Amino acid sequence: MSISFSKAAILLVLSLASFASLAEERAIDEKITVKASVDEVWKAWTTTEGIKSFFAPDAKVELRVDGPFEIYMNPFAERGMKGADDMRIIGFQEKKMLTFTWNAPPSLPEARKQRSVVIVRFISRGDVLTDVTLHHVGWGEGGEWDKAYDYFSKSWPNVLKNLKKRFDDGPVDWKPWLERLKAPPKK
Repeated sequence: MSISFSKAAILLVLSLASFASLAEERAIDEKITVKASVDEVWKAWTTTEGIKSFFAPDAKVELRVDGPFEIYMNPFAERGMKGADDMRIIGFQEKKMLTFTWNAPPSLPEARKQRSVVIVRFISRGDVLTDVTLHHVGWGEGGEWDKAYDYFSKSWPNVLKNLKKRFDDGPVDWKPWLERLKAPPKK
């Protein structure tokens, strides 16, 4: 019997919720307030152009259940090694919540084979401020799982700082980053 990806994702989320009641689950929780309307912040997270304005130099985002939520930190890498390749949107509530699958960086191949879950919530504080909270769960224990958890404990705060900076100073200029990626390795 075959299960569709959407059903499997729902089962994963339900399993995570049931395990949370048994013990305190390891999670990454971050929050930031952005000087922008919830409409603007929502578009930054839920469109390809929005993601490219703060998160990564390239992306493929289609806002629909089981739509791609692919973030390419290295758009020049081979498929599967660009960053958050093959991640999917699990669910969303317009301008309130976005949930997607996530994977470990390519440097952690065993953990990368698995998926965790990220929930981003948006709370409007009038026309000019939005609170953004990020909750990342679904972590295994030991080995590469611990390394992936440590990696994202440092990375998610930077992603949210880039989001804030995007609205304070304008979109990220990815040209220097892309030039470094294109440069031949130093000998």
